[in-house]
Amino acid sequence: MSRVEDKIESLGLKLPDVVPPLAAYQPAVRSGNYVFTSGQLPMVDGALPATGKVGAEVGAEQAKELAGVCALNALAAVKSVTGDLDKIVRVVKVVGFVASAPDFTGQPGVINGASELLGEILGDKGVHARSAVGVAVLPVDAPVEVEIQVEIAD
Repeated sequence: MSRVEDKIESLGLKLPDVVPPLAAYQPAVRSGNYVFTSGQLPMVDGALPATGKVGAEVGAEQAKELAGVCALNALAAVKSVTGDLDKIVRVVKVVGFVASAPDFTGQPGVINGASELLGEILGDKGVHARSAVGVAVLPVDAPVEVEIQVEIAD
């Protein structure tokens, strides 16, 4: 097991299996020394633990936790193309989408769930640029979706 996976377990978490694509795409692709993940939903054992809009059916704290689940799913996607999470040099960018009620403006706080977890797991390698975007709806009525871009060592 890699040091990164050991750290994940020390946090009481488990690196999940890669979430199968819902359409015609790959969970992650490698280009040179970079891995780009597709948007990862907060799937747990093949199901969404919550659906709906943040600020309506889903609270901001729950959505923040779900963003962390998305980040774990993204790391699983990275591992699927690198074979080893210890190859991560750094997380370069995180993009988070929050299905938001019309008056909800706390998207950055929700996506902090992904950013903070990546920092806990990867330390300085988890520091990244980021966008947090509110959207009307996400696939399968997910409240949050996260994609990451990482630089990896050869």
